[in-house]
Amino acid sequence: MSEMAAWQKIVRQAQRALGLLTRPATLGVRAIALDAAGRVFLVRHTYTPGFYLPGGGVESGETALAALARELSEEGGLECSEPPRLIGFYYNPRHSRRDHVALYVANNVRQTRNRAPDWEIAESGFFALDALPAEATVSTRARLAEYFEAAPPDPIW
Repeated sequence: MSEMAAWQKIVRQAQRALGLLTRPATLGVRAIALDAAGRVFLVRHTYTPGFYLPGGGVESGETALAALARELSEEGGLECSEPPRLIGFYYNPRHSRRDHVALYVANNVRQTRNRAPDWEIAESGFFALDALPAEATVSTRARLAEYFEAAPPDPIW
């Protein structure tokens, strides 16, 4: 990584931290991203333990669907072959007292390029629902159970 690219990443991280401190509310998006075989895509970040559904923050001036498409591409090289469908909206007090997450299901996603591990994503891939990694987070498992097993939805992420 060039010195300029490293500096740009530091600036973006500082801007994100400042935004979290000054914004009245934050919105994130996540997806239950399923391939044609029905496997779910999960990511493990370098900065927090566990496997998560892919997603991230909605930036100023960005729609939730545009943010979801961007995050799926960035975190997994994923493209949606059909429009994702909104299936839930959650309050996420673990991130901040002002954070909410829009959850989508994206069927028949395709991985157009492999995501090599880097400073943000340590590992990613598709997993069969009966073979999730042991490190899949409680929230990830809860969202999958809500969707696939009709478990009662919990409004808290």
